[in-house]
Amino acid sequence: MRKLSTWKLKLRMFLATALLFGIIYAILIAIGALMGFGGPLFYALLGFGIVFLQYLLSPKIVELTMNVHYVSEAEAPRLHAMVDELARNAGIPKPRVGIAEIAVPNAFAFGRTKSDGRVCVTRGILNLLDEEELRAVLGHEISHIRHSDMIVMTLVSAVPLICYYIFWSTIYSRDDDATLIGIAALIAYFLGQLIVLFISRTREYYADQGSVEIGGQPHKLASALYKLVYGSAAFDRDDLKQVEGVKAFFLNDVSDARNEINDLSQLDIDMDGTISMAELQRVKYSGVKVGVGARILELLSTHPNMLRRIERLSEFT
Repeated sequence: MRKLSTWKLKLRMFLATALLFGIIYAILIAIGALMGFGGPLFYALLGFGIVFLQYLLSPKIVELTMNVHYVSEAEAPRLHAMVDELARNAGIPKPRVGIAEIAVPNAFAFGRTKSDGRVCVTRGILNLLDEEELRAVLGHEISHIRHSDMIVMTLVSAVPLICYYIFWSTIYSRDDDATLIGIAALIAYFLGQLIVLFISRTREYYADQGSVEIGGQPHKLASALYKLVYGSAAFDRDDLKQVEGVKAFFLNDVSDARNEINDLSQLDIDMDGTISMAELQRVKYSGVKVGVGARILELLSTHPNMLRRIERLSEFT
């Protein structure tokens, strides 16, 4: 297994997570000091309870929402062989393998723990990518399981939710202290959402790197991402709205695909619809041009800007 430096990514995630939980800790301490253990604290506990239920029920919700059915080795030998090899390279139990009956090309991973991992591809991706591109995509998804991203994102998503409940529990209060806590909770909610999005984007970079570590080729992953953007952009907005609520699970932000196409044209020099090793190495030495608008929009996205993401993949060539 190829070893790549991960300390920068780990440091970014640690600091962002520490800041996130520091926010909720400060708010709960303020509640305890100003109001005792009633009122908003109940909503904080309610928030934790809802997140716990979400953690328990989320696999079934994902299965139903994505129209997932699990396939045997006899039904999908190529998928199973790749998942089995990549899981062994990653040092995790082999995840269950599924196909989502969704036309939008993509893939995703979910589950409660590493031993409960599930890796799924949509019907649309199977006819879009070549074998090595698909292998790199599966490596990305298996890396999410290897890094326990499902648990991490469930936990960090709890903080803005709790802040939101605390805000609503104080909104009609006539008590000045409660009002101050509500305002602080509202600010923390928006701040927390931005931090959660930052952590989500960082974990996508981390999973890209993980794919390369366990056997995916960087230019094949870059080419797969490039194709997924074009594949998503080919669908009309009504089709994409059907997967809007679960797009955080996907490899790319399908809603932003149309906006990314023009930027990605600077990568495919020979216009053959793929990213070759030579084209990715060119990015490594010449860089990419990301507009100010795209950088701002990235702050509000669950996924990194695609140009910056592919630029980072070029570092592994």
